[in-house]
Amino acid sequence: MGKQKEIDKYILNHIDPEDKILHELDRDTHLNVIGARMISGHLQGQVLTMLSKMIRPKTILEFGTFTGYSAICLAKGLQENGKLYTIEIDDELETRAKMYFEKAGFQDKIVQLIGPALEIIPTLNETFDLVFIDAHKPEYPDYYNAIFDKVKAGGFIIADNTLWSGKVLETPAEDDYYTKGILEFNKIIKNDNRVEKVILTLRDGMTVIRKK
Repeated sequence: MGKQKEIDKYILNHIDPEDKILHELDRDTHLNVIGARMISGHLQGQVLTMLSKMIRPKTILEFGTFTGYSAICLAKGLQENGKLYTIEIDDELETRAKMYFEKAGFQDKIVQLIGPALEIIPTLNETFDLVFIDAHKPEYPDYYNAIFDKVKAGGFIIADNTLWSGKVLETPAEDDYYTKGILEFNKIIKNDNRVEKVILTLRDGMTVIRKK
């Protein structure tokens, strides 16, 4: 076992254990869903829960439900009457996520929205304390621009995969729209003086952005 894998194992052995519902969801996803590696997993999920509990949001918006792991983690930090709105373009994932939201006891706090995020956002009348972006990478810049005015002053935007397996250090191929999307997003955030920002080297990179 390499040193990094040993460190990863050590970390998982020294943080709060994964709760039973999340463990079941992780296993179910890896057994039955294509692209299971996209699931947040124990460490990232625990970080999202901790950040959400620190922020204590009343409203959360998530781009990219997938099977619902990160939504459950974020919902743990909601205020008593809070709501989490989660957007997923793949309607075949809706039933599985809904089942786990119910198992976790969040069926009254999580609102599932199915369809293209950029079409759904203008229909939302809420303002948000916390936004989590983990969806179609080429659209990251558009997500940010579309949601910015709906984020409260002092609110947070968290974006996943912002180091993109180190590809941010390379010149992308002409047709590599995923890397180009991440690079453009990172450039926008770097140059936006309306926000404070930090990139965490957690897993594939996670940027935490605070609106001033």
